[in-house]
Amino acid sequence: MEQAEYVLQVKDLKVSVETAAGYLTLIEDVNLELKPGRVLGLVGGSGSGKTVTSLALLQMLDRQTSVIEGSIRLHTRELNGLPEKDMRRLRGSSLALIMQNPMTAFSPVYTIGVQFVESIRTHVKLGKKEARACAIRSLADVNLPDPAALLGKYPYELSGGMLQRVMLALTLCLKPSVIIADEPTTALDVTNQLQVLRQLDRMRQEHGTAILLISHDLGVIAELADEVAVMQHGRIVETADVFELFDHPRHEYTRELLAARPLLQLSPQLGGQL
Repeated sequence: MEQAEYVLQVKDLKVSVETAAGYLTLIEDVNLELKPGRVLGLVGGSGSGKTVTSLALLQMLDRQTSVIEGSIRLHTRELNGLPEKDMRRLRGSSLALIMQNPMTAFSPVYTIGVQFVESIRTHVKLGKKEARACAIRSLADVNLPDPAALLGKYPYELSGGMLQRVMLALTLCLKPSVIIADEPTTALDVTNQLQVLRQLDRMRQEHGTAILLISHDLGVIAELADEVAVMQHGRIVETADVFELFDHPRHEYTRELLAARPLLQLSPQLGGQL
């Protein structure tokens, strides 16, 4: 297929880190392709290499102690080895990360509003009033109460789940080409999980955003993903259409993951219907 069909292509990605005993390979032979408006789920057990993969794509690993090999192309631009100042321009505006631990994503000494508005204006040509209005709309879209007042709060005044939705709201304002969502629903209750998934789905449908959805939750993957890549010991062991993977898993590790997922036991009064 032509390069233009993909918004992000990852070929033969390998990440090694320096240790006292020499370089240790964390991920190897990772190949991923994301199309506009499509969601690729990345699943695997803890320590399989999912988060390391996402940080490598964003060029956020320590350049002094890690080595990234292979190709990471955003549209037609090669990201691997790109100078940090150029990557800073792309992060957020073209390639966004919704982090697994939202508590580390914000400075504790500035209000949510200051950080939100500054981030928007770094990447988008908006005045303070327009950026603030965008922030309020996006915070309301992710089901956060009284968004105008929330902008005056400090990160420690919000729960982890609320901060995760603030990160999603910021992403909604910036409208990047690619979102890397690393366990975006982990800290949320069921109602707000659904809200976040709906907003991600809206992003891909309305703006053609490609999403790399990293999750332990196979229910989340089944809800949103179009294709799924399964990672084990730093390698992709299976990639398939989401329905094919759930119905006819080929790799033994994929079958183990599916067998380990909890099954919902419905009450007889519900007649087996959700």
